[in-house]
Amino acid sequence: MAGLPSTAAWRLVDAHDGFEVVFLHQATDGVRLAGHSTGVEAGQAWSIGYELALAPDWTTRTAHVTGRSATGAHEVRLEADGTGGWRVDGFLTPHLAGCLDVDLEGSALTNALPVHRLGLEVGARAEAPAAYVRAAGLGVERLEQTYVRLEDRDGQPRYGYASPRFGYEGVLTYDEHRLVLEYPGIAVRFA
Repeated sequence: MAGLPSTAAWRLVDAHDGFEVVFLHQATDGVRLAGHSTGVEAGQAWSIGYELALAPDWTTRTAHVTGRSATGAHEVRLEADGTGGWRVDGFLTPHLAGCLDVDLEGSALTNALPVHRLGLEVGARAEAPAAYVRAAGLGVERLEQTYVRLEDRDGQPRYGYASPRFGYEGVLTYDEHRLVLEYPGIAVRFA
């Protein structure tokens, strides 16, 4: 796998209208991601800013998310122990037990976390539940997800992705950095 680019950006399409931009930094102690995503969904505008700290194996260690929507300004801090234990704003959250990734609503970037962490071979399948942060109010929920490594197409890695809670199934296409290029109905990478 090639080193990470310093920036990436996506257009949010269909489910949300908006955009996301992220600044990436890879170091020996892990990966730091700082980004912003804005969108409109069902006529309601929202924006989130985020800073994620990942261990070298891409498990989430911390997430600081700030947001604004019609309901006001919000902030949430998540801390993970790297083995599936979580604290949200300092409080233990048993409903997130076993999650190793954070997933931000309105973010295409966070679908890179389990792909990096799992390192699936073609044909392999894995459950990847995540601590899911909602865009509008920054509520934190458990999100069940499944990834299946598919054959590359035109040299691009592909993964079957399913999120039963949202009734979503699709094929996500990634680049050589394992960042999403196309997330059907959600986002398209443009930079």
